[in-house]
Amino acid sequence: MRAIDNLPEGYNEIYTIDLQKDKKVAMFVNVFAILIAVLLAIPMCFVVPISSLFSMESGMQNYVIRFVVLLVSMILYMILHELVHGIAMRICGTQKVKYGFNGMYAFAGSKDFYDKRSYIFIALAPVGLWGIILGVVNLFVPVEWFWVVYLIQIVNLSGAAGDLFVTVKFSRLPKDILIQDYGVGMKVFSK
Repeated sequence: MRAIDNLPEGYNEIYTIDLQKDKKVAMFVNVFAILIAVLLAIPMCFVVPISSLFSMESGMQNYVIRFVVLLVSMILYMILHELVHGIAMRICGTQKVKYGFNGMYAFAGSKDFYDKRSYIFIALAPVGLWGIILGVVNLFVPVEWFWVVYLIQIVNLSGAAGDLFVTVKFSRLPKDILIQDYGVGMKVFSK
């Protein structure tokens, strides 16, 4: 199904998520994000010690470069994550995607309505795409760069906590739902 710009007759709102207004859900998503980060970081420390990130064997200049690259890459990743959501929306037929940052969350949104399958594709597109790309890059970087890339992977997966949350939540809802994602929240409609 393609994105539709008007809610069909007979559909009523059955569920709303607004991370700016619903502090309980926002807290859950943030705790979930921290849990994902911890579960990814701790075991990997036994595979590639995090001390390799702080290694100065190749000189102070390379040490500083790694941290500058890490900082810039994390900011760039957040932009690219939302861009992939927007591209996925466009693939699903959206004509106009709205991008923004509200101080706590970067977002891509639209006034359009998506069926469940399309919306789950939109929600998971960035974590899937960047998960694969970062995983492959991690296989080929020198050990002192491993954690630079892996920390971005952690941001990829933990930063997608909200996307994972809505995917699970919406998967349990009726097949005929339509979702409108306006950026910092979403509304779910059903017949």
